[in-house]
Amino acid sequence: MSSRYEVWAPNATRRVDVEVGGSAYELARCPDRDGWWSGEAPAGDYAFRLDGGPPLPDPRSPRQPYGPDGPSRAVDHAAFRWSDTGWRGRALPGAVLYELHVGTFTARGTFDAAAEHLDHLVELGVDFVELMPVCPFPGKHGWGYDGVSPWAVHEPYGGPEGLKRFVDAAHRKGLGVVLDVVHNHLGPSGNHLPAYGPYFTDRHHTPWGSAVNLDAPGSDEVRAYLVGSALAWLRDYRIDGLRLDAVHALVDDRAVHFLEELSCEVERLATSSNRPLFLIAESDLNTPRTTAAREAGGQGLTAQWNDDFHHALHCALTGESQGYYADFATAPLTALAKVLRHGFFHDGTWSSFRGRSHGRPFGAGAAGHRLLGYLQTHDQVGNRALGDRISTSLTPGRLACGAALVLTSPFTPMLFMGEEWAAATPWQYFTDHTDPALAEAVRQGRRREFAEHGWAAEAVPDPQEPATVLRSVLDWTEPRRAPHAELLDWHRTLIGLRRARPELADPDLGAVRVEHDEAAGWLVLHRGPYRIAVNLGPDGALLPLGGAGREVVAAFGAVALEGETVRLAADSVAVVRVG
Repeated sequence: MSSRYEVWAPNATRRVDVEVGGSAYELARCPDRDGWWSGEAPAGDYAFRLDGGPPLPDPRSPRQPYGPDGPSRAVDHAAFRWSDTGWRGRALPGAVLYELHVGTFTARGTFDAAAEHLDHLVELGVDFVELMPVCPFPGKHGWGYDGVSPWAVHEPYGGPEGLKRFVDAAHRKGLGVVLDVVHNHLGPSGNHLPAYGPYFTDRHHTPWGSAVNLDAPGSDEVRAYLVGSALAWLRDYRIDGLRLDAVHALVDDRAVHFLEELSCEVERLATSSNRPLFLIAESDLNTPRTTAAREAGGQGLTAQWNDDFHHALHCALTGESQGYYADFATAPLTALAKVLRHGFFHDGTWSSFRGRSHGRPFGAGAAGHRLLGYLQTHDQVGNRALGDRISTSLTPGRLACGAALVLTSPFTPMLFMGEEWAAATPWQYFTDHTDPALAEAVRQGRRREFAEHGWAAEAVPDPQEPATVLRSVLDWTEPRRAPHAELLDWHRTLIGLRRARPELADPDLGAVRVEHDEAAGWLVLHRGPYRIAVNLGPDGALLPLGGAGREVVAAFGAVALEGETVRLAADSVAVVRVG
C-alpha cells in the first residue's frame, strides 16, 4: 500500500527523499506551491532527507513513536471510535477550569491513569480540564514547554490514542478539555525545523533565542503551520479550547497579527463543526486588545490569564514581597480591591519591578470572564525554588479565604491540580534531557537563578533527578484525611454556590463593589445580594455588610451575624446574603 508524502522544505536545493523501511524515494517539487515537495511511497514509518542529509522527522508529524529525533508515523484519525456522542461542547463564560499535568497527576503519569480520576473532578464541580502541553519532548518527564513536533503527542503519556481516550472519557462525563500549546518557541533539543526552512528569524529575539518567524520572508508558511497545528487539536482530538503560552513573545509586525488570524480560523472551525471553541492567552502585556473583538481592532481571543489578580491575592495571604510581588505588597488588599473592580492592577501605573509604567485599563464595565483568576498555577508554584505550594505556609482558614475570593470573583476561576485539597506535595521544576550537556546547563542555570536570591546550590532541587519528579506526583490518599478533606469540601461548596447562584458568577466588573481595611486586614466583596467577607487580620473583627445580614450561606471558621455586620474570627470567611 502506498501513501502520499509532502513537506515544505525551501532550504533543500537539489532533492528531497522520503525514507521508508530503509529505502529512499525521491519527491518532486510542487510547481504551484513554492518550497513544497511531494510524491508517492510505501506506507510505513518515515523520515525526510534533504539534499542527501540525515533522516529528519516530519515537521507535521502526527506521531513520533520513537521520540522527537526518530522517524514519524501516520495516524488515521478517522479510525478512532468516539463515544462522546452526547457532548455538544460548552462556552467558556461561567465555567471553572482545572489545570492538570498528565505526568504528575498520577503515579503512572498517563492519559488513561488521569482518566481514572475524572469522577473526582465531576464531584468537585469544575467544567474544563486544562492539560499542560502534551507535544513530544526528549526523555520521559518534563513540564512540556520544551516540546517539539507540535502536531504530535508525547508517547510516554499514551500517544495520540491515549489523548483521544482521555478527551472521550471527559466528554462522556460532561467535562470539556482545554490544551496548553506553545507557539512562541520549540525545545532546544529535538527541534529540526531550521533544517527545513525559515521557521525562525533573527529579526526579533525572545528569551528562547531567535523568534518564531511570523513576519519575515517565508512567514506565510510558518503561520499556516502553527494555525494548522492549532486546528488539528480542535478538530482531530475534539479539544474544546486552547491555552496559548506566552503570547507576548509572539513578535509580529504584520498588519494582521498572528493571534488575530488564529482566532478568525478557530471561529470558522467552530461554525463549521457547530460547537463552541475558544482561545485563552497567557500574556504579560496587560492589554485589553488581546480579548477585544477583531472588529474593534482587537485580536479576538476569548480570555487571558490575569497574573495581577494572583499577585495581589498571594501578597494579601502570604505577605511576600520579593520580585514582582513588590508592586502589590505595599497595600495588597487595596491592590486586590482594584483588580476585582477593574480587572488589571497595572493599567498604566508605575511598576517598580519593571522600572517603567505598565499596562492600560481593561475597560469600564468590561466582562470579567475574559480574565482568568487563580491562586495557584504551574508557573506560580513550579517557578519557586522549592516548588512549594501556598498550602505549606498558610493555615487552612487562610487557604479557605483565598479559595472564596477566587471562586466568587467576576473572573473565570481556575484551580491547579491538588489545590482543592491543599495538597502537601510540592510541584517542582523537572526535566529529563537526554543530552548530557543540555542537562547540565539546565541544572546549573536553575542554581544560578536562585543563587541571586540567596539560595544555596544544594538546596535547589536538581531538575534531572528522578526524585524531583517523584516528589511532584499528587498523593491521592490526602483528600481522605484532615485537614485536606475539609478544604476539599469547601471548594465543592463554593463551586456549587457559584453554579446555583448566578450573582456569584456575574462577570460585570461595573457591578462589583469592594470594601476593605488595609490595617485591620479585612475585605468584603459585594456580589449582588451576597457578601464575601474575609478576615485576614490577626484578631477577630466586625465587618460591614451594607445591609441586614439575612443568611450565612457558607462559612469557614467562626462566624456570627450582628445586624448589618458579620463577626469573623481571624483567618475566616463567610458568604452572607443580605436584604
